[in-house]
Amino acid sequence: MKTLLPVLIVINLFAAGAAEAASTMDGVYTDAQAQRGMEQYLQHCSICHSASLQGNNESPPLVGRFMPDWADAPLSDLYDYINSAMPLDRPGSLSTAAYTDIVAYLLKVNGFPSGQTELDSNTLQSIRFDISRPPSRPRQSATH
Repeated sequence: MKTLLPVLIVINLFAAGAAEAASTMDGVYTDAQAQRGMEQYLQHCSICHSASLQGNNESPPLVGRFMPDWADAPLSDLYDYINSAMPLDRPGSLSTAAYTDIVAYLLKVNGFPSGQTELDSNTLQSIRFDISRPPSRPRQSATH
């Protein structure tokens, strides 16, 4: 058992590092998913938030100033809020896929890059809602 402990520690550290690496800036949804999300949004959300996502006097905009409200949280926080509170007259009434597609659409219209893999409701907790790419760490030279 003693020989397995270092291996388990390395595996756990690798898994923790991989989970921290996921970011909204990494292309966590596909364009096709965002397209489906747009259709869901127009059908279920635009009546309150407008087709342009600018909101109205009673509903907040879903572009621009909306983003900092979710900064640095797991993307699951946004999903969970939408799922539990929207549509206002029927919270939680859409399918898991519809809510996930709407989140993908919100990422798309707010300028987050798309990727090759669809957003999955099971991995939202591991995706950090970054509203800007963090600065890269300076490389350390091998020769000093």
